[in-house]
Amino acid sequence: TTTTTTTPSSSRPMSSKPRDVVYGGPKPPVERFTLRKLAAKYRRGERITMVTAYDYPSAVHVDLAGVDVCLVGDSAAMVVHGHDTTLPITLEEMLSHFRAVARGASRPLLIGDLPFGSYERDPAQAIETATRIMKEGGMDAVKLEGGSPARVRAARALVDAGVAVMGHVGLTPQSISVLGGFRPQGRSHDEAADIVERALALQDAGCFSVVLECVPAAVAAATTAALRVPTIGIGAGGACSGQVLVYHDLLGFTQHPHHAAVTPKFCKRYANVGEVITGALAAFREEVENGSFPSVAFSPYELREGDAARFAAALRERGLGEAAGAVEELEG
Repeated sequence: TTTTTTTPSSSRPMSSKPRDVVYGGPKPPVERFTLRKLAAKYRRGERITMVTAYDYPSAVHVDLAGVDVCLVGDSAAMVVHGHDTTLPITLEEMLSHFRAVARGASRPLLIGDLPFGSYERDPAQAIETATRIMKEGGMDAVKLEGGSPARVRAARALVDAGVAVMGHVGLTPQSISVLGGFRPQGRSHDEAADIVERALALQDAGCFSVVLECVPAAVAAATTAALRVPTIGIGAGGACSGQVLVYHDLLGFTQHPHHAAVTPKFCKRYANVGEVITGALAAFREEVENGSFPSVAFSPYELREGDAARFAAALRERGLGEAAGAVEELEG
């Protein structure tokens, strides 16, 4: 007679993954926010929410908060890597951020920035980079800065290749060497009209949405009224179809002087997480230094019953009396 042993379906023999995935994170019981849902929300006149995040923990929070769109922006160069501009970050570095966010956010529409130097040469380069962002990074769409003829050609080529593209006009941080720094745009009537024209050109190239950054509210309102796709404002007033802020900025995450110097005036701080973090780290340092951490409550692992004495005896046999005494002091 042969006895067959049934393995429960919950067990995973021969798997490299543990049964309990510690950092798996909560799984929201909602469907993905897609481009179709974004367009439907725009048609209904409902405001669209977008947050820029760069890693797994922040993506989980964006997901749980029910935010519509998560942008993995090249501003990671400044916010995460400590650079003064967005220019130094590479495609390989951005791919790491894309993958981390994709693992943490299962609900929002995920958009990845095309980093500086990865798409400007010609449309073929743009398509190659966008393909990697979507296939290797797990993004749903890409964002492209600027509305010059070359950028519009790149956007059109990407759309023709099957890539969903978000445009971006106004202050375009990748162009600060041309713009003369992080300065608001569209403050003269000529500049304002140019912003509207560039946004229209991006729309005509097939962009599903356009970001308006650091422009007067009236310019953003005019651009929003002129377009048939949603605008996402950042420092552009309240008339846009939606708004975006950076995760670290809106949470008051970082207190370092470098971050304070680059946090924009238009950013509302909804929390002061940085103070909480610094306070908790200082409390940890103090408790370690005064010996109050870890207490018995945070030292949960014990030797098996009777093994403490045998362990101490084995140590004494090896001439390690002081070590044996340490065992007896804790286990006696």
